[in-house]
Formats: sequence, C-alpha cells, structure tokens
Amino acid sequence: MKKRIVCYGDSNTWGYDAITNGRFSDEVRWTGKLQKKLGTEYTIIEEGLCGRTAVFEDPLNEGLNGLPYLYPCLMSHGPIDYLVIMLGTNDCKERFSATPKNIADGIKRLIMKAKHTEDAWRDTPKILVVAPAPIEQSHVAGEMGICADKSKELAVEYQICAKQYGCDFLDAAPFVKMNEIDFMHLDAKSHERLAEQIAQVIRKKV
Repeated sequence: MKKRIVCYGDSNTWGYDAITNGRFSDEVRWTGKLQKKLGTEYTIIEEGLCGRTAVFEDPLNEGLNGLPYLYPCLMSHGPIDYLVIMLGTNDCKERFSATPKNIADGIKRLIMKAKHTEDAWRDTPKILVVAPAPIEQSHVAGEMGICADKSKELAVEYQICAKQYGCDFLDAAPFVKMNEIDFMHLDAKSHERLAEQIAQVIRKKV
C-alpha cells in the first residue's frame, strides 16, 4: 500500500490565490507539487480549509475549528503514515486575542489528539509541525485586524512545541514569500519551494 500523508491546514494548504480570489491549480499548490516530488509510492491527502484555526471557535464563521475535525479527518483517511500540520495564521486574528504561546498551545492540542487517534495510524504516529510564514503587513484586512507581529513569533513557539512532543519541525519563513495583495497568502513560486522542503523531511521520515 502507498504511504499516506495527510496535509492539515488552512487557505495556504487549500491553495488560495489572492490575485484571482480563487484557487491555484493542482499543479501549482504545494500539496500537488509534493505529490509529484514524492512520486507514486505516496498518496498526498489535501485537507486545507480557508479560515481554519488550530483550536478557536470562530463566532462569525461555522466549522473552522481544527480540533474537533481532526479525529474524523484522520480516521477517514487511515491508515496514515505521516501528518503535516500547518496552522496558526488564522489564530492570529485580532478577535481571538491570543498570544503566540496560546497559539502554540493550540498546536499542542492537535498533536496530542492526533497521537491519541491510534486506530488511524499504520504504525507509530509521525507528525511534522510547520510554522506558517509570517503575515507581512501590520494591518492586513478587517477580517484579520492587527496580527502581523504575533505571527512573526510563532516559529519560536512551534519549535519548542515540536521538540517537546517528539515531532519534526519546519519553519516555512526562510523559503516562501507572501503575495503583495493581501500579504498573508503564498505566491505561486512559494508553493514550489515549500513543497521541496516538506518533501525532504518526508523522504527521511517515511
């Protein structure tokens, strides 16, 4: 059976294109790029949802809390060999009033739930925590509010979290660039670069 990789994220995993206000094609999205790079021995399962948070219930939008959906997600896609989590950008929204440490603690809850969903795994749970690249403008939109500064502090907190719970870690910031329209979604070329970095980790681990 092919090695099954679940990619659990938000609009940057879904593939939001700020230029068209639509979705990048399969060939452009980092998940599609990852599939091509890893080849036929792997199945890449794309689980991106625009607006998804790690743990926060959004009072304005339904179904965006990533915590309660994680169990059915993993169980429906099992047996799983590896889980990639890239969340936290939406947790930076001003209306959630969360600190970078709060957001990292949300990632910890996802890790713990994933590890305890034992029936979904083929073998020992293996998880990659990806710190999303920071938002590049201090006040991006009414939807987000003032949130860029805290987004820049996530990588440090995520690395601590990943080490504590025995997960792999990748900071996306050195490899990607946000588009120049909304400053919080990856541009097309960054999907390629992110896919290559994640592929390198997966090849070593799975």
